[in-house]
Amino acid sequence: MPYKLNEARRHKIPKQQYRVTNWREYDNALQQRGSLTVWVTPDALAAWHPPKTRQRGRSRHYADIAIETGHMLRLAFGRPWRQTEGLLRSLTILLGLDIAVPDHTTVSRRSPGLSLAPVLTQSRGPVHVVIDSTGLKVYDAGEWQAEKHGGCGKRTWRKLHLAVDPESGEILASELTTNDEGDASQVGPLLDQIDRSIISVTADGAYDGDPVYRAIAERQPDSPPAVIIPPRATAVPSPTANSSSSQRDQHLHMIKDKGRMGWQKAVGYGKRSLVETAIFRYKVIIARSLRARTLPAQQIEARIACSVINRMTRLGMPKSQRAV
Repeated sequence: MPYKLNEARRHKIPKQQYRVTNWREYDNALQQRGSLTVWVTPDALAAWHPPKTRQRGRSRHYADIAIETGHMLRLAFGRPWRQTEGLLRSLTILLGLDIAVPDHTTVSRRSPGLSLAPVLTQSRGPVHVVIDSTGLKVYDAGEWQAEKHGGCGKRTWRKLHLAVDPESGEILASELTTNDEGDASQVGPLLDQIDRSIISVTADGAYDGDPVYRAIAERQPDSPPAVIIPPRATAVPSPTANSSSSQRDQHLHMIKDKGRMGWQKAVGYGKRSLVETAIFRYKVIIARSLRARTLPAQQIEARIACSVINRMTRLGMPKSQRAV
């Protein structure tokens, strides 16, 4: 590799070491993630079968919450549809419940039309928001087959946009789009899903631009959130910077005075990395690819996957501190 030629002159940055200070609580939370009572609650069982509508036509035998429960079990435990059906069936037998279990074809067929909650988390006061996006694979032949037998068509991706609370680690909002959609275009839809007052919005330089600033300001016209987005290296102050300085102009002035690293420390830009942590958790716990074949079904899958991540987060998260 080319960088090895200058290895002796490269600046060595030692890797930081951290230790978990609440290991007992976090260990218990990791065990609770496998508890079926976490995923199949009494409220879900009580609403398993919807009431009769007394309208023409056959009523649905299973409520949306029954389909969503099966979907959550499938994503939480990484099982195919048929094995998820067997898990639910055995669970009802062990609990002695007199309820029917939807078969795997019913769950798969009804998943794209689920009516999910408009927000992923309940309101608990003002919140900071960090935004980023990542790519998720769509079904394909796989790298081994492409390497062995040659290319098998263009690989397809979907783009997952996330808004995360850096304090709790919970996913506040999510959007799944095609890879043709730009990151900046999803800032407004993400913020519209958050039912709390927003203190600040942090994102990387890909979100730098007037449309993003306008979308954030329109979210709270009375008290606009602070916008922490690094301007591009070629950015210049606006024509009205001397008379009415915008947030972006203030960032440019601070970068000029303190430099990029000084600006990052002054505005707390470092917490933007926590959205990348949430993306890493999604890909490790759920998957780096989508199982569904159509975009509507993939959007429901990603939405329920974020609910799974949030439920695990509420059970307990590690508290780390830098080791001396």
